[in-house]
This record gives sequence, structure tokens and C-alpha cells, in this order.
Amino acid sequence: MITREEAVRLLEEHIASENMRRHCYASEAVLRALARRLGHNEEEWGIAGLLHDIDVEITKADPLIHGPYAARLLDGKVTPEALDAIVMHNEMATGMERTTAFQQALAAGETITGLITATALVYPDKKVSSVKVKSITKRMKEKAFAASVKRENILECEKIGLSLEEFAGLALEAMTSLES
Repeated sequence: MITREEAVRLLEEHIASENMRRHCYASEAVLRALARRLGHNEEEWGIAGLLHDIDVEITKADPLIHGPYAARLLDGKVTPEALDAIVMHNEMATGMERTTAFQQALAAGETITGLITATALVYPDKKVSSVKVKSITKRMKEKAFAASVKRENILECEKIGLSLEEFAGLALEAMTSLES
């Protein structure tokens, strides 16, 4: 498996957008927190969170090739489990149901970063630290739900044994640590 430093170099080589890079770093933080909480390999899950969208700019996020293209880029660089989770984080690309905790955690973890970021934009200081768990769960119920954030992906957290509230709190804490 590649080191974090190698993964960062790969990310910066393939992702030009600062917003997308921030999303990838936030996903890494959330996945590391989830791995710690669930007793899984923190390094492996963190690298998957960091690299899950490595192909998003190349594929223009085309749901039919986003994920499988990343698999070709990352084959031999990450564990087979991480590669599988990266491919499965976007269910539209595969049409298959996620069945492992790693697949479910990556889908939920990377998706909630978008929701938390969108929710932070509603607050005057626009910081993740201003977001509360209650506001996340409230936003999930709104009709005008954050664009490109799939409610179903966030609810994958329940399949790995975390309530939405616990998951949102864990993700907020992980993302807030990046603001410091």
C-alpha cells in the first residue's frame, strides 16, 4: 500500500480544484475517525478517503466511469479492499449494493463531508465548527437537500452500526480538526 505522502502527491497530480482537494482531505479525516471508532485499519481507510475522487476531474464525474477509472489509476497502489471501496463509493457507477463496512463507510463518510460543508455555508462565519449535529439531521429532511449529496449514502452509516447523530458528530469533529 502507498504511504500517505505518496497518496497526497497522487491527489495533487490528478486534482486541480482546491474545493475538491479540501473535500478529499475532509473525507480522509472522516474515514480515519470512522476506522478508529469501528476498529478498522485507520491508514487504509484514510488513504481510501483521500483518493476516492482521484478520477473525478478526468471523468468529469460521469457516473458510469467515475470509480472504475479510479480503480485503473490505483490498481496495485492500494489494498484490494480499499480499491473495492473506492469503486463502490459511487453506486451509480456499479449498480451494485454495498455489502462491506468499508464500502458503506466510504460512501457515508465522503458524502457527509459535502453535507457538512453545504450546511456551514448557511452560517455567517462559514466554518465547519459552527455546524451542529441537529442542523445536519435537519438539512437531510429538507426538500432542497444539498446538491450532489445523496441522503441514501449518508444513511449507510446505520448499516455499520452508527446512528445518524453519532455519525454526524464524529464527522463534524474530524472535519473541525482540519480548520485549526
